[in-house]
Amino acid sequence: MRVCGTLIQTYPKPPFGYIIRLIPGPSIEQSLFPHLPLQKPWQTLTTTTEALDRHRSLGQPPSLKPLTATEATNKTLVSKADELKNDISSSEQKKRNWSFYIWSQKKKDILQSPIQTRSKAHEVIRRMLASLGDPYTRFLSPSEFAKMARYDVTGVGINVREVPDENGAIKLKVLGIILDGPAYSAGLRQGDEILSVNGVDVKGKSAFEVSSLLQGPNETFVTIEVKHGNCQPVQSIKVQRQLVARTPVFYRLEQVDNGTTKVGYVHVKEFNALARKDLMIAMKKLLDSGASYFVLDLRDNLGGLVQVYLALAKLFLNEDETVIYTIGKDPQFQNTIIADHAPLVTAPVIVLVNNKTASASEIVAAALHDNCRAVLVGERTYGKGLIQSVFELHDESGVVVTVGKYVTPNHININGNGIEPDFSRIPGSPAIEAEWHE
Repeated sequence: MRVCGTLIQTYPKPPFGYIIRLIPGPSIEQSLFPHLPLQKPWQTLTTTTEALDRHRSLGQPPSLKPLTATEATNKTLVSKADELKNDISSSEQKKRNWSFYIWSQKKKDILQSPIQTRSKAHEVIRRMLASLGDPYTRFLSPSEFAKMARYDVTGVGINVREVPDENGAIKLKVLGIILDGPAYSAGLRQGDEILSVNGVDVKGKSAFEVSSLLQGPNETFVTIEVKHGNCQPVQSIKVQRQLVARTPVFYRLEQVDNGTTKVGYVHVKEFNALARKDLMIAMKKLLDSGASYFVLDLRDNLGGLVQVYLALAKLFLNEDETVIYTIGKDPQFQNTIIADHAPLVTAPVIVLVNNKTASASEIVAAALHDNCRAVLVGERTYGKGLIQSVFELHDESGVVVTVGKYVTPNHININGNGIEPDFSRIPGSPAIEAEWHE
């Protein structure tokens, strides 16, 4: 129904009522119920069918008890977060056995009681998102959202992630470390559990809160208490912060087959802002030195910047070859990304991968492999190929939502599957084995 140019939506509210949702327009409240005080936009009013009918017959406005301004704002916040479920890709919903009916029932149960505080609204959003069953879709408090916006992994060179143990308890672990970065050089390792930072217990804190604790002025020190594995002793490690970005590309020229063949070895540790430029420099120098083929080492590479790894893959592909497909519910995430220029390198390539080759590095490996530009050697990759969007809510909190996924040129879903290499070892090259499988 539309009154004074404004849409009025009514829908059942069990057991006997209706919800009236006022979609703001010119003087809508005064036009319908002139005796009521003016309500704020998007406020939800509840009444019963019996009361509504009785007041219609008397020609009087129904006696509604409006929500307080705080409750209305909190419910609006929850409703906005609820709308974001529509951005989740339908394939991911099906994979997680997600049900719109179950979601609606959960939302109805949650919203039956008043949401009187902002912290309660945040807790409701967390519960609603948890019902999706996607560990990567999550709520960010205002402080977490602010920290995410300014978070710089190069502070000590690690990524912190929340990982549930076998009992469901959340642990903060190092899932991403820059080799030769400050944390690695000091003794931290992939998979370490972080227990405290500068004496502050991290139990109950989010990954973003811990990341913020790790940050500080350049060349200052931070003390990190970690546990190496389940049965290892707790260790306190002092790390010097270093905010200057380092090159992630290391290369050298190798001679095999009794010196008759030159091989260019290139190790890309992450896809930061320097990766593409430094890889181009390395490749050109190795080509000028007579390299006849290349070994691209992506082991322990956990990813990085989207623009960087796409540009890097294009250095090896012919024009118009497919780099990756993106699939999502929203048309903006349904794309075919192709190489738009001639390749820098046309020589054969071997790509080294392992179970810590993840995300962006899996996309690069798959692009080269599926276009017959490289063979893959090593272990099955990690299997993270999701596209995520970050949405800011009106109170400066946020929601991270999985909106799509990456599919390789050969139409393989990376997420949850990883990429199977062609060989576990480089065939017929014992000298190379000793050098590159150290």
